[in-house]
Amino acid sequence: MLRVQNELFAQMTRWLERAYPGEGCGLMLGTTDGETRTVAAIVEAANLNTERAADRFELDPAAFLEADEIARAEGIDVIGIFHSHPDCPPQASQFDQERAWAGYSYLIVSVVEGASATHQSWVLDGERFIEEPVEVVHG
Repeated sequence: MLRVQNELFAQMTRWLERAYPGEGCGLMLGTTDGETRTVAAIVEAANLNTERAADRFELDPAAFLEADEIARAEGIDVIGIFHSHPDCPPQASQFDQERAWAGYSYLIVSVVEGASATHQSWVLDGERFIEEPVEVVHG
């Protein structure tokens, strides 16, 4: 399960909405307890894929390094990556799956006509993605 506080989820969706009509992306920092990953912070990242930004993202490696430094300083970990699917459902694509790393949550937010709509998280199970429940909590 991926657990994220409402305000952090709102920050993510605002970032992804600003990236529309391209895909936006970023990193989730937090803790893992068994099968539950809890988001404690996010780091927004640039999408370096300028040729196919409408349906692909390439996470800026500098953002990953920044996220890792922040996480280490806070005693937490990089636990996942979030990105948007403009005008498409939050279904993980073959492209997403081929570039995924084991041990991370992949939260996809569908952004339709500039506004966040639905979301789904995925985890890599061997060589395929499986759905991961998402709990947005108020607090």
